Amino acid sequence: MKIQQIETQRLYIRGFTKDDARFAISIWNDPEMGEYLPDPTLEDIDEAYLKQIEELGEHNTCFYLISELRESHERIGTCSFIPSKDGTVYDIAYCVHRMYWNNGYATEMVNGMIEYAKQHGAKKITVNVNKDNVASNTIVKKFGFEVVGEHTYKKSGTDLEFTDYKYELSV
Repeated sequence: MKIQQIETQRLYIRGFTKDDARFAISIWNDPEMGEYLPDPTLEDIDEAYLKQIEELGEHNTCFYLISELRESHERIGTCSFIPSKDGTVYDIAYCVHRMYWNNGYATEMVNGMIEYAKQHGAKKITVNVNKDNVASNTIVKKFGFEVVGEHTYKKSGTDLEFTDYKYELSV
């Protein structure tokens, strides 16, 4: 299954291609933008990691996506879906490049993903958000997500340990 393009008022959310790898790395592995992600730091990236990222568009269980401005097709962020085998639960994730923070794009991305999941049979949507990520916690609460658990993880290549809230939204 491939995710069809999602259109919101200001964004297109489309499938990830090999050409998107360096853009994704610029977000996920940046010390500030990737602060709450388990991905390694920019210094720890090698050719093998780059190759893995280039192949994300071919992944069969997690659907990696790129958000871009409708007017210019400029990439502004990444997001993903992991649907359950029966398609009733969609786990989502999202990141916005810092150049586009505080413009409502993350909220718009989340809304687009929720609508897509509902149209494709989702009964529940889940998302993990770092406890210290105030902006992202605020966004998911706007949509009515509720905390149902917590889990910890280590940032790749470090001893830093973080805790995420696991949120759920019944749709």
